[in-house]
Amino acid sequence: MRQDSRLSRMLHVLIHMERRGEPATSEDIARMLGTNPVVVRRTMAGLRNEGYVTSGKGHGGGWALARPLKDITLLDVHRALGNPSVFAMGVEQENPVCLVEQAVNAALADAMRQAEQILLDRLGSVTLADLATDVDRRFCS
Repeated sequence: MRQDSRLSRMLHVLIHMERRGEPATSEDIARMLGTNPVVVRRTMAGLRNEGYVTSGKGHGGGWALARPLKDITLLDVHRALGNPSVFAMGVEQENPVCLVEQAVNAALADAMRQAEQILLDRLGSVTLADLATDVDRRFCS
C-alpha cells in the first residue's frame, strides 16, 4: 500500500521556502520534489486557503510564506492538506452481522482512534520553527 507522504514533503518545502527568502515557483518546488508543477499548485492551494502561504503571478511571483514558521504547527499543515488518514490499515467489512467481526472491528477502531489522537496532539505541539531549529542544530554538528 502506498504511503501518503504529502505532510513530510510540504513540511520540507515550507522550511526551504523560509530559508530561501524569496518566492518559489511551482516549477522550482516541483523540481525539488520530483513531481509535476500542477501537483504542487493543487497541494499548495490548500495551504494558501488556510493562510499559511501566498501566491503571486508574473515575474518575481511564486509561493511565499504568509506566516512565520513559529506560527505554523505540523497539525496546521496536516489539516490544510485535508486531514489525510494517519493509518494505512483498516478493518474488515465483509460480514457486518458476524459478531466476531464486530468485536474485532470495535477493538481496532478504538485503538486507532486513541493512537490517532496521540499523534494529532503531538503534531499540534511542534512548530515549523522547531523543525528549522533542529535543521540548524544538525548543520552545526
